[in-house]
Amino acid sequence: MKRRDFIRFGSVAALAPWAKSLNVQAEPLPAPGAIREPARDLPVVGNADVVVCGGGPAGVAAALAAARKGAKTVLLEQHGCLGGIWTAGLLAYLLDVQNKSGIMAEIVKRMDSAGGRTYAPGGKPTETYDVEVMKLVLENLCQEAGVTLQLHTRVAAAVKTGSRLTHVITESKSGREAIAGKVFVDATGDGDLGALAGCGFDYGEPGTGSAQPMSLIALITGIRAGDVRAFYRDAENSQGWAAPKDALRQAMEAGGHSPSYAMPSLFRVRDDLFMLMANHEYGACGFNVRDVTQATLRARRELHALVDGLRGTGGVWRNMRLVSTAEQIGVREGRRLHGLYTVTAEDLRQGARFEDAVCHATFGVDVHALNPDKNKAIDKKVAWRAKPYDIPLRTLIARDVSGLMFAGRCISGDFIAHSSYRVTGNSVALGEAAGRVCALGALSGRVPAEVPFKELVLY
Repeated sequence: MKRRDFIRFGSVAALAPWAKSLNVQAEPLPAPGAIREPARDLPVVGNADVVVCGGGPAGVAAALAAARKGAKTVLLEQHGCLGGIWTAGLLAYLLDVQNKSGIMAEIVKRMDSAGGRTYAPGGKPTETYDVEVMKLVLENLCQEAGVTLQLHTRVAAAVKTGSRLTHVITESKSGREAIAGKVFVDATGDGDLGALAGCGFDYGEPGTGSAQPMSLIALITGIRAGDVRAFYRDAENSQGWAAPKDALRQAMEAGGHSPSYAMPSLFRVRDDLFMLMANHEYGACGFNVRDVTQATLRARRELHALVDGLRGTGGVWRNMRLVSTAEQIGVREGRRLHGLYTVTAEDLRQGARFEDAVCHATFGVDVHALNPDKNKAIDKKVAWRAKPYDIPLRTLIARDVSGLMFAGRCISGDFIAHSSYRVTGNSVALGEAAGRVCALGALSGRVPAEVPFKELVLY
């Protein structure tokens, strides 16, 4: 041993007997099968009044509402476009929008002006729309309002001081960064921010933990509206929902493939462009990346097989081609975060009304079958028919974390209620309310729970 090595070794060894008295403690080793990420300082790259996480229907509405009330607003979205299930998910269909005013009505009007809405041959508007037009409309609305947009960005962690949420940590091409905010909105759909911040949540059916299946949506062309009239329904088609679905399923079975969703549906976007929903993926959790990956792969293979099979039958299907499958698989059920109030099945049964109502929902109970062996279509979970009901502001305010609101399908509700309020028209109304409350709070130094409902009404 060289002298300098001996001296260095000896110095360390000499300290060993005194380590305990000097309170020098060895850092515990990582758990088996884990590694320890080294600690590091993260740059705080933004500071906003309101930070909205998730740029789907709820998140866009929240960001618009907050920015229009003068709050400095940042909107974070994981995909390369705004709209979430409306765009990345190819769900070219507006649900529960007929009675909605405010931002939802504004979006519909802008879509009409841009030629993005679908009209029946007689001129009556339908619920379908052009996905590409929707992307541009939402981006233009946010930029006109002064919202700071950041796409291709995923929320990875949350930072709190006590119970107060102060920062979100993001992952993107720019690396790991922090954004500070006075108040935050979780519009991620699956309640990602709330879970990261420590909110309690529920998931799936009580007792079983089973969640509704996912669906991957596709756009198809090569068929003409007049030729496939018997296989889809629109505003001027007198046949009900069941007949076109049954006809389409039978056509698919004639092509050699039975769809995993027993009620496959075509929706006309243009005379030669249709949205197809024919897939169910069971037993997958929307916030488990491995589940979502496998569900997406299976679903895409099925959609290609269904389209190829239909084309092989000839006739009206002979030129049918698959244009695109969705970037984002449709997730019906994620976390239901705990708020100050929980919407329940009983609220739907009674048609509950609330003094602090921020959304009036008219969509019924819609539980897609949890078990493919039992039923591939819709489960009849209740013996009653839901009445139109209110969703109160308290449902959007986090119970366990200060400075946080929810909007969209991750709000506080039970399994049955969630199957109704989860649709996009309600998400927009909930997002608009959350954005306005957050703006009120941020600009006055209050958290959402401290903002009286009467101020929201007058604001």
